[in-house]
Amino acid sequence: MTGGNMELFESEKKGRGLRATRELQTGEVVLAEPSYSAVVFDSLAYQVCHSCFRRQAKLHRCTQCRFAHYCDRTCQTACWEEHKQECAAIRTLGFPPNQNVRLAARMMWRRKKDQGLASDGQLVAADLLQDHLGDLPEEELKKLQSDVDNLLKFCSIAAKHHSVEDIRHIFGVIRCNRLPLTDQRGRQDVGWGVFPSLSLVNHDCWPNCAVTFNHGNQSAVSSALHSKMRMELRALRKISEGEELTFGYVDLLNLSADRQQQLKERFHFDCSCQRCSQHAGDDLMSAAAESKVSGQTWPSVQQPEALVHEVFVLDPQPPADKVKEVTAFSKESLQKIEKAGTDGDYREALKLSHECLEKQENVLADTHLLRLRVFGVATEALSHLKKFSEAAEVARRMVEGYEKLLQPNNAQLGMAMMKAGVVHWHAGQVEAGHNLICKAYRILMATHGPNHSVTKDLEAMRSQTEKELKMLKEIDAGKKQPMAASSSAEETAKGFLRKQ
Repeated sequence: MTGGNMELFESEKKGRGLRATRELQTGEVVLAEPSYSAVVFDSLAYQVCHSCFRRQAKLHRCTQCRFAHYCDRTCQTACWEEHKQECAAIRTLGFPPNQNVRLAARMMWRRKKDQGLASDGQLVAADLLQDHLGDLPEEELKKLQSDVDNLLKFCSIAAKHHSVEDIRHIFGVIRCNRLPLTDQRGRQDVGWGVFPSLSLVNHDCWPNCAVTFNHGNQSAVSSALHSKMRMELRALRKISEGEELTFGYVDLLNLSADRQQQLKERFHFDCSCQRCSQHAGDDLMSAAAESKVSGQTWPSVQQPEALVHEVFVLDPQPPADKVKEVTAFSKESLQKIEKAGTDGDYREALKLSHECLEKQENVLADTHLLRLRVFGVATEALSHLKKFSEAAEVARRMVEGYEKLLQPNNAQLGMAMMKAGVVHWHAGQVEAGHNLICKAYRILMATHGPNHSVTKDLEAMRSQTEKELKMLKEIDAGKKQPMAASSSAEETAKGFLRKQ
């Protein structure tokens, strides 16, 4: 079975997989697949469009079920084929079931429409995906059975056309194969989707591809120019013909043991990739602060009174019990810090972040995962409180840590650089901000492509900072002329550009 850029093959250790049938270039779209079925999370049902999965301030509600929300009539019309049976089922039941049940119901309705066959260029039918029911612990099986019971109440065709085993299989497929759908800024997961062909791509902790959710375009005047929302598999580097395609199933900013545990619990396999086998990066992700060099002045042994030498002595690394103490403190603090950030209490988040960072100083390295997490929340809190100069310094250290841990074309690194670039820009450090924004743009062009909302935002920022830099250089050049721009004029120009 083949696609334009890849073919299905059987791997000795991993089972089914996809490999390149020709050489692929960095940023190239290897596979673009519309969702087989997708739903918005319960918690965001009234804040996210149920068709394109964009977050919007004002959404239009379905007047029949009063549950589904859409950007406008265009999105509602595009989604009606998927929503109409769900709409009737919600009205009959009287309330919407949870996201698992809604996704399973949508898969059943799609399955009936396609008669269980692969469609839309899919490499495999959704029915043929692995469910791993035999690997689930008792507690998970109980939760799954509860969802099965709720689906039978919600979806009329479930009881008529499917056995309980068929329904259990669908829930197992969802659990093992769903992919998160992000909002248009790439900042938050807002739903789940099932993409059968992408489910054939195996995991690696240092992958050669990335998956990115593209929301499509329904705003063009001509419907012929509309594009579906889809998940894109993009090459992170040059990929040789015959090389297996991989992407990361879990957050790669985790210790190898933690990644392996997550992969075992969720996807039921033992990761034996090179990075896990060699525990690569673990030393940096859990590193104590580097030894500091301190200058001391010692008299010369030969001529103690006549000559003095300056020598440098390595301060010892922090003792193991100190590292353990600060690690425990950081884990406890992060729960409070992240909760304060989620609740929008940025002053409290900043206060707690400062306390934690002070405790970590000279104990945990800037590449330590716990320190990086605090850097992230602190940057967010400082930005909300408009303390941009301090935010820029914290963000700079966060980016430097990420650069040592992640691949050059990693989306997480690109997003961190974008955030750091913006806060440097707002802090008045235009050149540093512009350089970071340009670096982020190069990365996200590979991971997201030129038409993604994030990349378009970056392109606009890159253009604006470039104009600002040019204007500031003209002001500096003007100072050397007899009719130099006044200091107040310079500040006025900077202020105007900052607002822009």
